[in-house]
Amino acid sequence: MFKHFFAALFCLTLSFSLQAKTFKIATLAPDGTVWMEELKKGAAQIKERTQGRVKFRFYPGGIMGNDKSVLRKIRINQLQGGAITGGGLAEIYPDAQIYNLPLTFRSSDEVDYVRQQMDAKLLEGLKQKGFISFGISEGGFAYIMSGSPITTVADMKGHKVWSPEGDQISRAAFESVGVSPIPLPLTDVLTGLQTGLIDTIASTPMGAVALQWHTRVKYLTQTPLMYIYGTMVIKRRAFEALSSQDQRVVQEVMSDVFKRLDVLNRKDNDRAMEALKSQGIEFIVPTEAEQNEWSTTVHKAVDALIAKGVVSQTMANELQDHLHRYRQQNP
Repeated sequence: MFKHFFAALFCLTLSFSLQAKTFKIATLAPDGTVWMEELKKGAAQIKERTQGRVKFRFYPGGIMGNDKSVLRKIRINQLQGGAITGGGLAEIYPDAQIYNLPLTFRSSDEVDYVRQQMDAKLLEGLKQKGFISFGISEGGFAYIMSGSPITTVADMKGHKVWSPEGDQISRAAFESVGVSPIPLPLTDVLTGLQTGLIDTIASTPMGAVALQWHTRVKYLTQTPLMYIYGTMVIKRRAFEALSSQDQRVVQEVMSDVFKRLDVLNRKDNDRAMEALKSQGIEFIVPTEAEQNEWSTTVHKAVDALIAKGVVSQTMANELQDHLHRYRQQNP
């Protein structure tokens, strides 16, 4: 009898140990940001609802390296996931960066409409590449911020412009307007601005304030250059090792987290934009003709990127079809 009891107890313990999982997740987002606080709240809720079977350990602030380093560490199982930008995911799924194409969107309303049609497709694409995601979180529009005013394409010449390390899309966009951008990891941008290595960045208002970049610029060109967004991905094999019940809990809680982040980040960007104005940063609004010049110049570079397969022609066409439909309905 005791023999059977201990055998059952051993099997029960083994079953629990097989199902218990700690997901180690890295991100460039600094600790204390809304992004990190919401992820931690979600993790606490998951731990409670799974009776401790599923836990998350976060490594914020880039301590595990840039997005490329994080993906490499996921591949060797040093990490199980990362909170990564759309551009950072291009290495595993190029179309993950489709919304990053420069000067694609004119307003948040356009973004909302397109994302309603295409977000699910992007998440499915990540899944087919071996990663589970729980939703896309808006980072906001990136604007050109600089030490001297930039209104026209010609104004870009002579500026020392930052581009995120390994980001083909932003690099091509800046090269199309006649500058050779200086690639730096996110963690080196403030130092670059302080030392004069760079004098021009493209950033969301929220990012510029959170990372203190706004203290080193004087002007913001009020044209939405690029839409920034991110998501948290977990290696599919690690996620599917959980019981089906625990998978449902993680999916439900983290999906809610990303829905909240989507709303909170837009509000935070609006507040950050007002903070930039109150700090004395001058906002420059290009004329319609100047806006058209930017679009014509940059879109040539975008077309070349699509032709090279940086994103697929199919996804690019679908995005443009949705935009065209929205603009017809909302002239």
